[in-house]
Amino acid sequence: MQQVSTGILRFWKRGGSASIIVLCSLLGWGCASVNDGVSKDLVVGVVDPQRILQETAKGQQLTDALKAFMKDRQTLVELEQKELRNLEESLRAQRTVLSPSARGQKEEQFRQKMAVYQQKVAELNREVQEKQRELQDTFRREVSEIVAQIASDHNLGLVLEHGPSSGTLFYQESWDISNIVIEALNQESEASQSP
Repeated sequence: MQQVSTGILRFWKRGGSASIIVLCSLLGWGCASVNDGVSKDLVVGVVDPQRILQETAKGQQLTDALKAFMKDRQTLVELEQKELRNLEESLRAQRTVLSPSARGQKEEQFRQKMAVYQQKVAELNREVQEKQRELQDTFRREVSEIVAQIASDHNLGLVLEHGPSSGTLFYQESWDISNIVIEALNQESEASQSP
């Protein structure tokens, strides 16, 4: 404490009085706003998005749709690869019988086709990433709506994600509401499929 007050005094003597006043008022304001309206009995829930994706009908639909989309794109890539392999084999087989100019021409055609192929692969990869993002965003919105309703029903003040890429390092198992979310999503899927 002595070091802190000495440091403040040195800062004060150098003309930092206005900054200290602003800093103190901001700190006081920040603490007041954080504590205002926060219940001492904050109830927290935790969800595991990976489990929800794997264990719900909507999650499976998302996974299946993405796999089908990727399979179509993979088929296109494989056709292009086959054509390039055939062209390369033809070029190798004819290499000894072609004149240098004809061989150079065929090699240039091959390079051009390879460049076009690489562009198509990059484009298809972008399409797959966009489709994945689109499907995940739709699923995430649906899950968020269900989580918000469950949080309201159970008087939860905060719901965190738990998983490999989340920032949640620890939580009590009793806080996990993933089963409730999975059940609600599956019920919603059944209701939407019924006539």
